[in-house]
Amino acid sequence: MEKRETINNCGNVKGRMNRGCIEANTLAIIDSAEIHKDSQDAKDDRMDFLEAVRIASIVPENGTPPTKKMVEAVFQILRAGKSLELIMSSYELLNEIEKRFPRIYVSESSGNGSPELVVIEEAWLPFMVSLDVMSSEKETNRRKLRGLFDPNGFHELITGLAEMAYKTNSQRLDTKFLGNMLLFQYLVNVLEGDFLARISMYKESMNWNFLRECLINMLLASKRVNYRVLMKECLHTICGLYQDYAGIRNEPDSSDEHSSENHNTDVAIALLEVQRTTCMAMQKLIIMIMEIDMSKQQANMLGLTTRSDGLRIPLIEIILDELTYYRKILPRFLQIFNDPKWKLEIIVQYLLKYTAKPVRTRRSNGPSEDSTFLGVLKSFSDSSSVRSIIKKLNVEVIQLLLAHAFLAYMSLTSQQQLPGMPGCNEAVIDSLSLVEISKNVAAAFNSLREADKKIQISSLGKEALFTATMIISTS
Repeated sequence: MEKRETINNCGNVKGRMNRGCIEANTLAIIDSAEIHKDSQDAKDDRMDFLEAVRIASIVPENGTPPTKKMVEAVFQILRAGKSLELIMSSYELLNEIEKRFPRIYVSESSGNGSPELVVIEEAWLPFMVSLDVMSSEKETNRRKLRGLFDPNGFHELITGLAEMAYKTNSQRLDTKFLGNMLLFQYLVNVLEGDFLARISMYKESMNWNFLRECLINMLLASKRVNYRVLMKECLHTICGLYQDYAGIRNEPDSSDEHSSENHNTDVAIALLEVQRTTCMAMQKLIIMIMEIDMSKQQANMLGLTTRSDGLRIPLIEIILDELTYYRKILPRFLQIFNDPKWKLEIIVQYLLKYTAKPVRTRRSNGPSEDSTFLGVLKSFSDSSSVRSIIKKLNVEVIQLLLAHAFLAYMSLTSQQQLPGMPGCNEAVIDSLSLVEISKNVAAAFNSLREADKKIQISSLGKEALFTATMIISTS
């Protein structure tokens, strides 16, 4: 069940007076001419405004929610901010408002005790998405002028991040790029709040409407977005930004030694951390999309979807294709992508592209063991199969995939995400013990040694082998 609520802004007299004083300055903050002023007085005014909103809404234990115009003004400061102080302060305040006054949440019904999806109608939203294809062009243009993100604008933001991800350090060392990364992180936080509430209700009720109206689903369903290109850009942004804070950028930037003379040192210090958190936000977005894909597949099998839901290539297929054709980004992706459930799923599906396919009969209904991690490991028990896999891949890539898959499997078992547990993908995790998996991992590496006498086990491969050996010896 979904319930729409309105915000009660009839607080005490003092609260209304404070809000009135703040709103008196709001229109000046969001004015298209004023927002781009870069004088010290303008900066001080904006900092005072942010502090006033924080004191009125966040600091008090029973603070009143800021109005739409107040939140919009904070958002405009983040979008147009040219100083590190303004960018960071507005970003932090927006996230505090999102956490303190969520637009959507799940609550227990006062009647029968069943959960309800509560949507606050008056809450401000940085997106303009709708299932109503007849929304007027005039309304759309009006909202664009307010800096809101439509599907195309969201795509353009990610495109900009993808383009900058592979630029030199000095080219990326500016507040605009840093501000765009924080802007993206905030938008993902908003999407996550909406997604978590809706997928919780979907799993509880199996009502596909909850996810059909999910913000992410509506963004990706727009015909204005090239979905495949957008997802590729997300993947390459993660891999590009990861190079810097991991210290593995291939080409040294000769201008870096002069960067401190030309750029704000504070921005340089903040940039590495913001790049790391942007990678995490991008991973969060990717995982949410894959969860929606999996839920949609389930809903489709149950006959809950309609033709209006359209068809969309599952994101995991796009990731597999991209990692196949641009294999040089595979090590970076596996290093940065740290969700064990989806990492294991991706690796298993990647290896299945190169292993021998089993012969299926008409009685072969239901999931096949060959599609699990154990099934992939068993394909390495056959010498001819191993030689075939090595020809298609190479021993370095195979080691990398096996090691990361084993470590992801161990992480899942340590979290007790075994078959039947919430959030577990039973198509990948086997019911066999970790000891059995460890034996098969060790056997797979031995098969690689036998097939290639000159093989050199990588450091990650040695770590996986040592761990597997220890588990077997202590069993």
